[in-house]
Amino acid sequence: MAHLDENAEAYYVGLMNASGYRNKDLKKPIIGVVNSWNDVNPGHKPLRELAQYVKEGIWAAGGAPAEFCVPAPCDGVAQLRGMQYILPARDLIAASIESMSGAHHFDGLVFLCACDKIVPAMLMAAASIDLPSIFLTPGSMLPYEENGQTFVTPDLKESIGGWRAGRIDEETFDRYRQNICFSCGTCSMYGTANTMAVFAEAIGLCPFGSATMPFCASAKYKQARDVGERIVELVQEGQNARRFMSREALENGIRHVSATGGSSNFALHIMAIAKAAEIPLTLREFDRIQAEVPLIARFKPSSRYNMLDYGRAGGALASLKAIEPLLHTEVPTVSGLTLGELLERYSGSSDSEIIHSIDAPIQPEGCFSVLYGNLAPEGAVVKKSGVDPAMYVHQGPAVVFDSEEEVMDRMMNSEIKPGSVLVIRYEGPKGGPGMRELSIPAAMLVGMGLHKSVAMITDGRFSGASRGPCVGHISPEAWEGGPLALVQNGDIITIDLNRHLLQLEVPDEELERRRAAFQRPDHPAPGILRAYRRAVSGAEEGAVWLF
Repeated sequence: MAHLDENAEAYYVGLMNASGYRNKDLKKPIIGVVNSWNDVNPGHKPLRELAQYVKEGIWAAGGAPAEFCVPAPCDGVAQLRGMQYILPARDLIAASIESMSGAHHFDGLVFLCACDKIVPAMLMAAASIDLPSIFLTPGSMLPYEENGQTFVTPDLKESIGGWRAGRIDEETFDRYRQNICFSCGTCSMYGTANTMAVFAEAIGLCPFGSATMPFCASAKYKQARDVGERIVELVQEGQNARRFMSREALENGIRHVSATGGSSNFALHIMAIAKAAEIPLTLREFDRIQAEVPLIARFKPSSRYNMLDYGRAGGALASLKAIEPLLHTEVPTVSGLTLGELLERYSGSSDSEIIHSIDAPIQPEGCFSVLYGNLAPEGAVVKKSGVDPAMYVHQGPAVVFDSEEEVMDRMMNSEIKPGSVLVIRYEGPKGGPGMRELSIPAAMLVGMGLHKSVAMITDGRFSGASRGPCVGHISPEAWEGGPLALVQNGDIITIDLNRHLLQLEVPDEELERRRAAFQRPDHPAPGILRAYRRAVSGAEEGAVWLF
């Protein structure tokens, strides 16, 4: 509060005293503890207790903690119309943190976060506010085991399709619903939540192992105390967040996510984080950077390994060590050491079945493929590492749907013919609005055994838990008159991941004729979604609303 004048300081001291702070406490660094705890999201429920350990560490190091909470919706809970609010919530959370921090004059920030939009939201906030900052995630959900098999969250989604296709009986399906999400903690898969959590580790803003240890491990509480102590030191040292969010650090994070088979949603969030950090980044640059590394690991749902397996194999330090020659190792981390110094000290031996070497990778290029063509002039994104190689090249007739509800109804009640390309449009940032995540249709495709014969393309998103030939983020979106709006049933579509191509095999003259008849469907935008539709950018720019 040193920057306040005498009158403002008196008011500040009076109100903080009313909250229980003593005058001598207010002479210490005031550390905002940004907590996304709530009672309705298993990824965030452990954070109430974890925050207490962080605050103990802050007090012990001579700081004064000041905790406040932000919304933290769960993507898994927010299906169908609820999903419209999920991506807008990312920017709302980031803006609310900036507003609270700016108003209350914090000297540093600890970010306690989990789940798909909250981790990127807090990274955006840290980049925008640029105060000393450290991240801590709650750790991983425990897997469910049955008959020698291990199940995690995406297996539950895929079981919907299996039940629909008669491959799973009602009793088994009910048992899965009750048990697969087995405990609190972040879902034990390499979805968006853990992709972003491990990204925070890779760029040096989060202690290593935070994402991959079990949520209930005693090491997590010790880690929380360490974080509380370290943030006070960072304030005293004057080391702000952007010191750890340089261009070189973000490139490291991109390469590491690509090398470890991260979520396709990462392509959206890294663009938004770079914008908040005022670092220029385009989708084409992102594709170039991510393609510079081989794929050296992949996890549920793209393999049988979960996040606890990743942790036992050494976690992010082990996978960073595997791609060390491709990284900027001189970048600093909140530990006080450079990335190179941390990797030099790393003595763990990684499991070569889980984390491969760059000399014997799973595939020679990273996990993503950014596609272009007359259907995606400004780009589209697919998680190539989650696609069966037999579907890298696919050509088939379009089956067109103007919403997620339409394709869900078709999948539940009618036949999907092998060879088809399911086109789900008007689900982009403006069209939905909200750029919904079509995770259940994608999982049903796998559960129905169609992921090796049917492709799905959309201007919406897919989950980090999705696998199969699912192309998302098509830009420009159909609502803005993008070419996706012009597709008709039966049109032939070519998807070629090797050539980075997404092409509608229809003559330009015919497309121009169709464009003249273009009309948007009725997709209502109530409340904040109306403002979101007016202001949000395209997916190729990160679907940024408030930054």
